[in-house]
Amino acid sequence: MRSVLVINPAAGGGLAAKVAGAVAGHLRAVSRVRVVVAPDAAATSEAAAEAVADGVDVLAVLGGDGVVNLALQSCARSSTALAVIPAGTGNDLARALGVPSNPVLASRAAAEAMTRGERRRIDLGRVVGGGWFATVLCAGFDSMVSARANRMRWPRGRRRYDLAVLRELAGLRPMPLRVETASELLELDACWVAVGNTAWYGSGIPICPDADPSDGQFDVTVVGEVSRRELLRILPGMCSGDHVRHPAVRTLRAAAVRLGGDNGWFGYADGEPQARLPLGVRCERAALEVVGPS
Repeated sequence: MRSVLVINPAAGGGLAAKVAGAVAGHLRAVSRVRVVVAPDAAATSEAAAEAVADGVDVLAVLGGDGVVNLALQSCARSSTALAVIPAGTGNDLARALGVPSNPVLASRAAAEAMTRGERRRIDLGRVVGGGWFATVLCAGFDSMVSARANRMRWPRGRRRYDLAVLRELAGLRPMPLRVETASELLELDACWVAVGNTAWYGSGIPICPDADPSDGQFDVTVVGEVSRRELLRILPGMCSGDHVRHPAVRTLRAAAVRLGGDNGWFGYADGEPQARLPLGVRCERAALEVVGPS
């Protein structure tokens, strides 16, 4: 078996660099491994593209959701399986896949799965005219929070997202939103919209709590017009998924969604900027093979 391990040494405030030797050791025990240290997005994309073009069996990535997003642009619809070794601040795809949060334990589990030949296919989202995403595409208040959180260097994990929420609250203003699926049309003033292939974003917030990356459909969560005070009441419930019961929250399910409205919102997917609305997204069934049991 041949594999490539791509490492983002800065992920997790340097955590990836600290555990890289142990992670590589676990993978070397079960395959021939080529290790690539990729200090930036361009190097990561290049390494992933080369690995898939070379036909390696497994592309393992040691880093956060941003590195995973870059890797799946090459792995999607290929015969190369992706192994996620989480070492970032969010690790939301790893969470959805049931991968251990500790990167050393995750690499050991990946090596064991590789030995047993355990792989499965999951759905991916795709922005029409754009790239792939694995977790959630969002627009509105939460995408502004994502943009702010990406610019922050402290604190780490969920606390960074929580602080970004508080700072963006001052500018909260519901805007016109149009959500169109094959069977439904919503036109309303809204605070944000999230299109989930998996449940979590923002370091473990289950914004689309029932999303399943193997059912061929997105779960869509729309937060309608609410005041700042009411939003503060909704936010604690987001930690458990109870926010979907609030009367201002609407949920839909669809294989394709088009988002629009005169709002100037920018879409973020897997925490990465995509395009300004209007934009369309499709759920591409079984588009990615991942290492691990069903």
